[in-house]
Amino acid sequence: MKRLKKVLSIILMGCLAMGLLVGCGGSSSGSTSGSAKVLFIVTDLEDTYRALLADKISSAAEASGVELDVEESGSDVNAQLQLVEDAKSNGYEAIIMILADSDTALQMQVASNDLPIVYVNSRPDDSVLEANQYVFVGSDEEQAGEYQAEYVWEKLGKPSSLNAIILEGEQGHSGTIGRTSAVKNYFKDQGVEVNYVFVDFCNWSDKTAEEKLEVFYKTGQSFDAVFCNNDTMALGACESLKSHGYDLDKIPVCGVDATEDGCASINAGDMQFTVLQDAEGQANAAVQACATLVNGGQITDVDGGSDDGLFVWVPFQKVDASNVSDYL
Repeated sequence: MKRLKKVLSIILMGCLAMGLLVGCGGSSSGSTSGSAKVLFIVTDLEDTYRALLADKISSAAEASGVELDVEESGSDVNAQLQLVEDAKSNGYEAIIMILADSDTALQMQVASNDLPIVYVNSRPDDSVLEANQYVFVGSDEEQAGEYQAEYVWEKLGKPSSLNAIILEGEQGHSGTIGRTSAVKNYFKDQGVEVNYVFVDFCNWSDKTAEEKLEVFYKTGQSFDAVFCNNDTMALGACESLKSHGYDLDKIPVCGVDATEDGCASINAGDMQFTVLQDAEGQANAAVQACATLVNGGQITDVDGGSDDGLFVWVPFQKVDASNVSDYL
């Protein structure tokens, strides 16, 4: 198992049932029902969004009186399995985790000794989730891709056909799959003929996006828009396109996450569109879900909880030049 890189311990210091704040607008969520000791397993803190989510989860735990330890596992599935297997004997009552491989959720559940697991960021297959026990907290990835496609189609004047580039995140990641498929499905539903001139995995990296685009330019193919599964890749795409003389006003580049850098790029007139993946809202919901389940509650008691007890949904929000100042 990889050596622990970061451990944060947040100790109960005040009221055990404080209200949690959800979303960037500051609207209040339902309150947690009691305290809990929670292990948060994060794959890495290198990725901008994951680092932000980890920070927000720590803050949400502190605000709600939940004791939280954070362990960074890297992409090592065996390290994650060991952490999950040892969690109960180490005094934890629930686990929040970002899966290194979404296909390993069932293994984690077998190893959990019946501790509740709240998955965030990387969504496992719905078939392995169990109501009020093994649940997913996040945003509907398809919604993000749909919002991107809708924006581009309207921005380009609702053409009957277009050439598009898609820069994808990690292979097999739920965000990669959902966001990409939703872009394609949106255009298909609108009857738009799209030629995807370049689609490749860039692993959420701006540098990889730039490197892959350099290869694409050699084909000499034209393109009308660039869809990116996250803001970091979109920023790399913007820099690459500008260095090759492309007009970013005519060729929309879209991202996801509404990171600080992504919003600054929109404000500067480079990137045109992103979708806020509400890290604060997801963090609050994940902590609230843990505290609720540990203290005998149901997922339906959590704001955004689904009737089947499998999900807590935190909506995406559209961000473009018209409202980006609200996110800066």
